[in-house]
Amino acid sequence: MFRRQGLWIGLLGLLLAGLSACAGASGRAYALAPVDVLPEQVRQAPVPVQEAYRFAVANPEVLTQLPCYCGCGAMGHTSNYACYVAGENPDGTLRFDDHALGCSICVDITQDAMRMLDEGKTLDEIRAYVDRTYSRFGPSNMEQ
Repeated sequence: MFRRQGLWIGLLGLLLAGLSACAGASGRAYALAPVDVLPEQVRQAPVPVQEAYRFAVANPEVLTQLPCYCGCGAMGHTSNYACYVAGENPDGTLRFDDHALGCSICVDITQDAMRMLDEGKTLDEIRAYVDRTYSRFGPSNMEQ
């Protein structure tokens, strides 16, 4: 009896572990760039910051459409994407901006976009949320 019960408990554990692994791998509505494309200082940052940089690299079409409200427009940033990526080198590799390493507003905007994409929200809905939520912190770095 105990042997059969142990077998069922073991199988249930394997099933649950497999389901959580699948959800982690395919449960996102977006891609993340591999960690190894990030500069060392970003790889040493907290996981939410790393994820935000990875999201920016893999999803520029999203973050170039979203503003930032941390005041970084004065630095020449023109979207939330610019808080992470400064441009492209002649060899095609990205030049990273370290601004978001120390700015929770930039990262929070990106994390909100990631969450809302997972919820099935459109880019227009995400933009409206970002404007409504973050405009109290400062001016948009995008033309309205």
